[in-house]
Amino acid sequence: MAEQLSLRTRKRVVRKAFRASGFYALLGVILVPFAFVFWYMVSTSLKPAEALISPTFRWTFEPTLANYRQVFEQTDFISFMFNSLLVGFGSVVISLVFGLPAAFAIARFNAPRLGVIILSSRVTPGITFLIPLFIIFSQIGWIDTYQALIVAHLLITLPMVIWLMIGFFEDVPQEMIDSARVDGASITVTFLRIVLPMTKGGIAASSILAFIFSWNHFMFSVILAGRHTRTLPVAVFEFMAYGQINWGAIAAAATVMTLPVIIIALFVQRHIVEGLAGGAIKG
Repeated sequence: MAEQLSLRTRKRVVRKAFRASGFYALLGVILVPFAFVFWYMVSTSLKPAEALISPTFRWTFEPTLANYRQVFEQTDFISFMFNSLLVGFGSVVISLVFGLPAAFAIARFNAPRLGVIILSSRVTPGITFLIPLFIIFSQIGWIDTYQALIVAHLLITLPMVIWLMIGFFEDVPQEMIDSARVDGASITVTFLRIVLPMTKGGIAASSILAFIFSWNHFMFSVILAGRHTRTLPVAVFEFMAYGQINWGAIAAAATVMTLPVIIIALFVQRHIVEGLAGGAIKG
């Protein structure tokens, strides 16, 4: 009997080891391409000009910060970064103010059709909205203003926040909401004091994802922004000229663009993991 138990234990240990090795192998297959692209971007940003124009790829080279100096000296990169931060945070905050109550209402009143309609605005190509927005903003004098970019980016962030948060609100036990209502709490108080604290992981996950999409969006900014409100993706585009592409400066600008997103993700990673593990993103 003891030998059988020992054999079962060994088999269980071997199965766990195989599962763990398979998981890490799959994780490596998924992460290695992304890590290689990031490494290639950073290494390109540190290459001197002769290494960039060399017909053969150089694995070894003397690192230089010339590309970074070119980015900050030839363009108003700090202002572009401030514009991107302002537009990104502005659109995300407004999306949370309006999107969280909307997602809660859709989840509690079981209105999946409304959720699909909202999602359709997210998957619709942005060029569909660009011409009407440009005409409207031109009429009211909003071209080259922050409010125009924030309103335009709401087409990206608001549907995402609503769609992601519906799943989180559906996971909140109805008994807790009913108990709060029986104790005399209004639906607003219940939402603010009970529902939102229970879904803070989902709020963090949806916020960072919405911010990333806003931060990287190019099309609205290239048309609606001007000299004073230009964002980082447009600034990177400026290093591409007819017949010539400054790969070193583009890689340096792209590296600097990536840093704020990484820093924000590191600060809220615990909430993001909690949110994604809680089953918020469903199909």
